[in-house]
Amino acid sequence: MSRLKPLPPDTTPELKPHFDFFLTTLGFTPNSVLTMQRKPALVKAFAQLNAAVMAPDGEVDLGFRRLIGHVASHAAGCRYCEAHTLLGARNFGVSDAKLADIWHYATSPLYTEAERAALDFSLAAASQPNDVDDALFARMRQHWSEAQIVEILGVVAMFGFLNRWNDSMGTPLEPVPTAVAEQAVGSQGWTPGKHGQGG
Repeated sequence: MSRLKPLPPDTTPELKPHFDFFLTTLGFTPNSVLTMQRKPALVKAFAQLNAAVMAPDGEVDLGFRRLIGHVASHAAGCRYCEAHTLLGARNFGVSDAKLADIWHYATSPLYTEAERAALDFSLAAASQPNDVDDALFARMRQHWSEAQIVEILGVVAMFGFLNRWNDSMGTPLEPVPTAVAEQAVGSQGWTPGKHGQGG
């Protein structure tokens, strides 16, 4: 159940360019941002952070960056962000089979050793308390450059903000990411939880 209802996009006309940014990656303006617009400066700052973390000219694949966000969100228990990251990954070319195997990435043949290292890192970095140790960081260095590690941790850190925002607000999940998550991991126990219509 939403604790603060998302406001219509036209509530704050000055934010239209920032809302439009999300139309290019998700196809809609997320309810999380529509709730944030009560503080326009927060929307502007978040849109800028999102644009930097998910920049198309980065070195880490755009679809895989969303899977990093998914594993971080799964560690935090945020169903809203789990669904959004699966939709984002699919929109950037990740196959349905790979999406369905995300919770089993450690043993799935669809994931490379480099991807497993990054997803293990994402899980450890998103855990409370933080579980990144020197051995895991050394493993990351075997597969990823320093710039790529910064990109990967940037995704985890941004979703740390989003996970806390959406779970605290009980942000209602939109229909499209709900459908994608139900298709990908619904049979493995995913539900919208507090973010669904029934709350």
